[in-house]
Amino acid sequence: MRQLGELEAEIMHRLWAWGRPATARDVLTDINKERPLAYSTVKTVADILHRKGMLARLKDGRAWVYTPTCTRQQYTAALMQDALGENPDPAGALASFVEQISSDEAEALRSALRAVKRRNSA
Repeated sequence: MRQLGELEAEIMHRLWAWGRPATARDVLTDINKERPLAYSTVKTVADILHRKGMLARLKDGRAWVYTPTCTRQQYTAALMQDALGENPDPAGALASFVEQISSDEAEALRSALRAVKRRNSA
């Protein structure tokens, strides 16, 4: 999975944070609180995200309503999996990663590993 471009990420982060379907106009209104952007630009990028499989869309009157097809966590996991898959030494990459994370992140990783182990044992 390819990393998102800047505007793609802005759109996805808003949709993930909102946890509800939204139109390109909804996204534009929120982005325009920080910087001016054209409706056509947001609409085009939302359509690109739909073609990439990142957004599902349903027609609501004349507008498309967009919903993420994956969670932020699933997207992040796919990026991490791609990075590991491209590395000839995934164990070394993981060791380097663990050396760089905070103690809270390390505890979150241990907790996630325990949860997966419990699910796989059931």
